[in-house]
Amino acid sequence: MRIETELKLGFKDVMIRPKRSTLKSRSEVSLLRDFKFLHGSVSWSGVPIMGANMDTVGTFEMALALAKENLFTAIHKHYTVNQWTYFMKNAPENIEDYIAVSSGTGKSDFKKIGEIFEQNPQLKFICIDVANGYSEHFVNFLKQARKQYPDKVIIAGNVVTGEMVEELLLAGADIVKVGIGPGSVCTTRVKTGVGYPQLSAIIECADAAHGLGGHIISDGGCTTPGDVAKAFGAGADFVMLGGMLAGHTESGGELIEIEGEKYKKFYGMSSETAMTKHVGGVAEYRASEGKTVQVPFKGHVSATLKDILGGIRSTCTYVGASKLKELTKRTTFIRVLEQENVIFNK
Repeated sequence: MRIETELKLGFKDVMIRPKRSTLKSRSEVSLLRDFKFLHGSVSWSGVPIMGANMDTVGTFEMALALAKENLFTAIHKHYTVNQWTYFMKNAPENIEDYIAVSSGTGKSDFKKIGEIFEQNPQLKFICIDVANGYSEHFVNFLKQARKQYPDKVIIAGNVVTGEMVEELLLAGADIVKVGIGPGSVCTTRVKTGVGYPQLSAIIECADAAHGLGGHIISDGGCTTPGDVAKAFGAGADFVMLGGMLAGHTESGGELIEIEGEKYKKFYGMSSETAMTKHVGGVAEYRASEGKTVQVPFKGHVSATLKDILGGIRSTCTYVGASKLKELTKRTTFIRVLEQENVIFNK
């Protein structure tokens, strides 16, 4: 046992210091980014914000809405092969540039993604997602996937430390998903005591990934557009959103009405709700590591996207970044003890 005494920070612990800028308007800021990946020959252009691969967020309907704004969606893994094929036949042209096929690490998962790619060879992205990306089994599955799909872009995670980011990149990942415990419906930190403050995780993992020519996704912890901007400022190449995209028409989850108000169910993928739905319940050897909440119904996601993208553009004007790519180079974080005046939030 040992203790690391260096302070680790989350989004609530910092703000971005403004700097002199020559930008006259938020309209001058471009949020588009172009990426080439470590393995294979795929290149990508778009706004690097992702819908999370949760069945309450990463739906086909969400993917269509986000793709209109050049945003990406990691489709949840519980769609059938036939549902995938039907979606791809009826989806707009180039939708394959803005979606990933998600997978666990079981034999049935490997077989299923093989069938999806066989019927839809134009798909380019795989998201191999587990709660604990530190297991040898996960790394071996990643190596197998890279060998089987040398030209696909592979997203793999989740981890929070630089050395594991490096291992996953060397094992075949193009993009590493960073985040353990920061999600709004994740209870891993209180159930296990394991986690890492998200801002520090981004900074350390981005440094490791970029040294090898890889990329990272900040997954979890964003509650406001300002948090998304902080994640990009800290070095994240992509930012994945769950709770911020929950509760919309395009989101999954049951629509319910309580005392005349509409809500949508939102739950973590390690919650009792998710495990009961997909595998028949919580296994005897494990605990639920997620919660189920009712999110006020927000209507179509387009208004939320406008709010998020507008906030990030405004961040860029405050520090003089005409392109999103420049934001991390112009970011200076200051440590704070408060974020906002909450007198009228009660």
